[in-house]
Amino acid sequence: QAQLVESGGGLVQAGGSLRLSCAASERTLSTWTLGWFRQAPGKERALIASITETGFIRYFADSVKGRFTISRDNAKITVYLQMINLKPEDTAVYYCAANPGQGQYLYWGQGTQVTVSS
Repeated sequence: QAQLVESGGGLVQAGGSLRLSCAASERTLSTWTLGWFRQAPGKERALIASITETGFIRYFADSVKGRFTISRDNAKITVYLQMINLKPEDTAVYYCAANPGQGQYLYWGQGTQVTVSS
């Protein structure tokens, strides 16, 4: 069972920046699509960014386009989410997940809290 471990969450003021990291335990995941989801209180968990193995294809939800960047280091089996110009509405638990490429994310991290104060 592969494991994903997120880090980098915390409390930041509006307009600030954070970088989340997610390290995978299995080398196999270096060839999988990796994604970041978030879940705010009272809302469903939603995909906000994803990146394919080579990084050629990257997806961003409209709510984070232009502010969030996703990248990966396959040698370290790690995916990153750089977040700038954070807004209070970005407050959520952020999860990373791994998708073998068939549409379903199979492995999930435990989540890291991001809180943006106004």
